Amino acid sequence: MKVFEDRFWSSSDGLKLHFRDYPGPAEGETGLPVLCLHGLTRNARDFDVLAPRLAANPIRGRRVICPDLRGRGDSEYAKDSATYTPVQYGEDVLALIEQEGLERFVVIGTSLGGLMAMGLASIIPDRIAAAVVNDVGPWLKPAGLARIKDYVGQGRTWPTWVHAARGLEEVQGAAHPGQPLDFWIGMAKRLMTVGGNGRIVFDYDMKIAEPFLALDVNAQPDLWAVWDALAQVPVLVVRGGLSDLLSAQTLDDMLRRSPNAEGLTLPHVGHAPTLDEPESVAAIERLLARAA
Repeated sequence: MKVFEDRFWSSSDGLKLHFRDYPGPAEGETGLPVLCLHGLTRNARDFDVLAPRLAANPIRGRRVICPDLRGRGDSEYAKDSATYTPVQYGEDVLALIEQEGLERFVVIGTSLGGLMAMGLASIIPDRIAAAVVNDVGPWLKPAGLARIKDYVGQGRTWPTWVHAARGLEEVQGAAHPGQPLDFWIGMAKRLMTVGGNGRIVFDYDMKIAEPFLALDVNAQPDLWAVWDALAQVPVLVVRGGLSDLLSAQTLDDMLRRSPNAEGLTLPHVGHAPTLDEPESVAAIERLLARAA
């Protein structure tokens, strides 16, 4: 049974953008709504395990909103690839927040989505009740950024889901070592779709790579002030112990600067944790209890 509604909003430049709306319980006590923001090459399906669990929590369910950023999933592709930037993504999400009347909410962000969570806190601090920042921070390891550059925008295709899963494992296997084929098929179905010719393709506009490939991985902007915008609310920072993007030192520095933050390191996961791990789910539920 479908547990979410497919809904849409419009960007300032006229794109029709899609989000999944998990309504939460019809009766009883409900918690603050949750906004889930996916990573660079991902989409709303990234939260297809976590979102319904949070919405249907028997103690305190809540509305969960999972947008497809422009150029991903069921959102329209941008006419100008130069708009595939965090600033534009943030503007798009702010329009969604206004449309849906989210006066106060919890934000969960993976990778790019985590950077967006930090950015939202710097723009609308009074609306952010708590945040989960998944395997990203104010400083990123250049090696991890370089690795992402190597695969983003590569328009590979596969004849079957098994082939797609094996192809995904070839690229990302180091981040999830020892996982069975079923895990990779599930991951492929989150990240990919069936193309018009019947072959399996990544579910994003290959042109999202263009602004990202232009970045100098060794000349990162100083985002510590943006991180500090979350210092007054409960925060969970999830880090993959094998992450090549978020270092243990950066996580330590983040926690020192933010007295309300909790860190969780998953020792056998790289970039990025799925947030389906039992440890992640338990930590997220603790965070939500603090923000209730």
